[in-house]
Amino acid sequence: MSIPRIMVFRPTWEEFQDFPAYIDYMESKGAHKAGLVKVVPPPEWVPRKQGYDIKDINVTIRTPISQVVSGRQGLYQQLNIQKRAMTVQEFYEKTQEERHATPKHFDYADIEKKFWKNITYVAPIYGADVPGSLTDPDVKVWNINCLGTILDYVNADYNISIAGVNTAYLYFGMWKTTFAWHTEDMDLYSINYLHFGAPKTWYAIPPEHGRKLEKLAERMFSLNYQECKAFMRHKMTLISTQMLKAHGIPFNKITQEPGEIMITFPYGYHAGFNHGFNCAESTNFATERWIEYGKRASVCNCRPDMVKISMETFVRRFQPEVYELWLRGEEYGYHPEDPNTLCLAPKPMLPKNFKSKCTDISVPQKRGCAPLKMEKKKVAKKTSEKAKDRLKSVWSKLEGRECGVATDLLIDGPVKSSAKLTDRFHTRTIDLINDNAV
Repeated sequence: MSIPRIMVFRPTWEEFQDFPAYIDYMESKGAHKAGLVKVVPPPEWVPRKQGYDIKDINVTIRTPISQVVSGRQGLYQQLNIQKRAMTVQEFYEKTQEERHATPKHFDYADIEKKFWKNITYVAPIYGADVPGSLTDPDVKVWNINCLGTILDYVNADYNISIAGVNTAYLYFGMWKTTFAWHTEDMDLYSINYLHFGAPKTWYAIPPEHGRKLEKLAERMFSLNYQECKAFMRHKMTLISTQMLKAHGIPFNKITQEPGEIMITFPYGYHAGFNHGFNCAESTNFATERWIEYGKRASVCNCRPDMVKISMETFVRRFQPEVYELWLRGEEYGYHPEDPNTLCLAPKPMLPKNFKSKCTDISVPQKRGCAPLKMEKKKVAKKTSEKAKDRLKSVWSKLEGRECGVATDLLIDGPVKSSAKLTDRFHTRTIDLINDNAV
C-alpha cells in the first residue's frame, strides 16, 4: 500500500505573496493527501522584527495546564489540570528546572524514544491557548492573525469571533508537552508557526485513513465512545506509533524547526510533542474545498463549550445549487474521504435568529444552535459542608499550595468529564478560599 508522504515546500518571496493561492498550489501537488505539510518561508519573511528576547514578550499565560497522562502499552489518556497564571519569564524558569528540562539525546529518534518511555512520568506544564500574536501587525503576507480566507465570513456574517479559530493563539511549550490525536474544530485547516525555541515533533494520519484511527480508538477506549461518539474531539487520546503499526494504520512523522510552518488539512488527524521550551502561533482557516468536510464534520454534544460553526454562510455562498435542499435536511452526498458511501448531510446548524428566504423549510431552530461564543461567564457551584471538610483535609496535606488554589488535585481518580473548559483544553481546578468548585 502506497502511503502519501509529508511534503516540504520552499516558496520564493514572489510565490509567498498570495496565501490562498499557495494553498491551492500545494494541493495541486497532492500535499493534502498526507494530512500535513511543512512550509519553509523565504528569508525575506520576518514576522517579528524585534526578535524574541523573553523579557520583551509581555504576555501572561492565564491558564497554563499540567498534563497528567495515564495508561500503558501505547494507549494513554491525558488529563489537563489548570495551574495558576504566570508570565512567560516565569514559565521559562519553570522549563529550566531539572524535572522539566529536556533530557540529553543523540538525535530526533532518540528523543522520540525518551518521550514515549517517560510519557506517564512528571506531568509537564503547557502554556496552551493563549490569545494573542507575536507577529508584527504590519506583516501583510502569511500573518497568522489575519490570513484573509473564507473563514472570515463567520465574523462578517454572524459577528462571531472564536478565539484560536478565526483569531490567533500562542502556545508556550516545554519538554514532553503534547497535543493528543485530533482533527481541527469543524475539520478546518490549521496553520502553526514555530517562532522560537526547541523543535516540535508531529505525527499525521492521511485523511483517507482517518476512519481507521477512529475505529481503533473506539475499540480501545470503548467507555469514552459510549459517553460521546465524538470523544476524539476532547483531545485526550494518545496512541503510540507502535500501536498504530500493530493495527495497520498508516502514519507519517516530521519534526518542525523554529522558523518553519506546519499546515494541517481538513480531516487530517495529527498529534505530537515539544522537545523543550518554545513558542508557536496558530489559528484555523478555510478554503472552498473544506466546505464539504465542514458540513459533515462530527460534533461533540456532551461538552457545552465545544466550537461549533454554522455552515449556512458557506453553503449559501459557494453551494447555492444545494442550499434549499440542505436547509430542508434532504441533501444526500459523500464525505470527501468516503466516496463510496452515500449518506444524508447532518441537519444544518443555523445561526441564531436565522430567517430563510426559502419556502417549506422544515428545520426547527433551537436555542443554543448559534456558533459558540467562547467567552462564557463562570458560575460558581455550591459545595456541601461534607465535601468542603474533605477538600480542606486534602488541602492541608498538599505541597506547593499557591494563592489558595489547589492545583493538580485529583479526587478518587481522574475526572472523566467536566463541563468546565479552559478554551479548547479541558481542565479542573479546586478553589478552597471561596469554598467553590470552579
